[in-house]
Amino acid sequence: MAGNRVLVFLLAYNAERFIQDTMKRIPEALKEFDTHVLIIDDASKDRTAEMALEFQKSTPLPFPTTILRNPVNQNYGGNVKLGMRYAIREGFDAVCLIHGDGQYPPEKLPEFVKPILNGEADAVFGSRMMVSADALKGGMPMYKFIGNKVLTRLENWILGTRLSEFHSGLRLYSVKALERLPFHLNSNDFHFDTEIIVQLHFAGLRIQEFPIPTRYGEEVSHVNGFKYAFDIMKQAALGQLQRLNLVYQRKFDVAPKGRETLYHVGKMTFTEAHRLAVDAVAPKARVLDIGSSDGLVGEALKQGGHYVAGLDKHAPPHERGYDRFTPTDLDREPMPVDPTEFDAILLLDILGHLKEPERFMERLHEALGGKPETQVIVTAGNIGFILNRLQLLFGYFNYGKRGILDASHTRLFTFQSLPRLLEEAGFEISSVQAVPAPFELALGDNGFTKILVAFDRLLLKLSRGLFGFRIFVTARPRPTLDGILAKAVAQE
Repeated sequence: MAGNRVLVFLLAYNAERFIQDTMKRIPEALKEFDTHVLIIDDASKDRTAEMALEFQKSTPLPFPTTILRNPVNQNYGGNVKLGMRYAIREGFDAVCLIHGDGQYPPEKLPEFVKPILNGEADAVFGSRMMVSADALKGGMPMYKFIGNKVLTRLENWILGTRLSEFHSGLRLYSVKALERLPFHLNSNDFHFDTEIIVQLHFAGLRIQEFPIPTRYGEEVSHVNGFKYAFDIMKQAALGQLQRLNLVYQRKFDVAPKGRETLYHVGKMTFTEAHRLAVDAVAPKARVLDIGSSDGLVGEALKQGGHYVAGLDKHAPPHERGYDRFTPTDLDREPMPVDPTEFDAILLLDILGHLKEPERFMERLHEALGGKPETQVIVTAGNIGFILNRLQLLFGYFNYGKRGILDASHTRLFTFQSLPRLLEEAGFEISSVQAVPAPFELALGDNGFTKILVAFDRLLLKLSRGLFGFRIFVTARPRPTLDGILAKAVAQE
């Protein structure tokens, strides 16, 4: 324990009446660790920094102490970021946040920092609501008590957390945990604290809570209650919508690999477009799977008795059982196989990832030589899907890690533009079908999502452009001009 480096970070703004008393209350028991104190005055309009400096000169703290003053006010969240960055830069193991007005008890820090230093928690919060009656006894106004309870319950419900309080200012963090979080992207306003809870939760980091006494005195709140309530609920909702792949914000992209969404499922289990593709292939066909990805489609085709060859940058897992796989960069290299060898060619969600899909399809048509019996199956997300249109209505157009707005897309399609691309490349469209949204991927495979999918099917009859999530096209190559000329009979 003695070797652990602990930073006590005291945030201060217009706290000249309280700062010295708060400094006095930093317990000497923290000498058990290698403790330093950092005070950052956020461009106060009073003598907060001067009062802290006078105290340190007359009654110095028993720890190395640094007092800084921001020349420009950074707001609450901005000041917190500075302290966190200081803790990372100076190599501390834990950072303990307290407020300069003394509302939260620094006396608890020696006890609360131990779970972090022992590796039992990544963050520790002091909660005034674990014994909620004590909050009222400590002077918390009734309207704040009710607001705290209601907002915390709503945030827990939205995010799936079980915290007793989202709004305490006594917080301790593992510096290693902070290094994993893009906290610098969070707001400079007071809802910074909610955003970092969302980040901790999504990153799978451990939060422990301990009860603290409530103390309300003459301190002045700088929080606009209505704005704060709106901001925190908005961030909680946006965080959860990101987990459902409906919006994307870089600050919430913190989940460990494989846990990016609420439900991790294979695309063949839940994505109807891929089941349609498998069902559309004629029996015992030779299939070329272009952009074979993880190989789940190819595996299903193999199980159905088809011969399957794959093309992609990286080979699918060996257990998928492809008969042949050829690595290639579809953007740069000529097609390394002869497509006329195959009865069906799959292009499932691949055209949107190519730099020049028109040119690629023209080359494919040329290589097929107008072989009309070759079946071409193409799928792509519908950028005109109603949720994308609603996002645009409210000013959002955020690329994410999956879905229609997958960040790796270079091109986006509608029910008009995708068939037109194929026709202009020399293919004759056999059918265009709308596929409902894969609600199972976002909400799990349950009765509720089955109802949503059924409802989406009904809406597709009204407008496939609005309610179709994915576009499913089957086509065949038209004869090439050279092929037609070759068949022309000379007249004598």
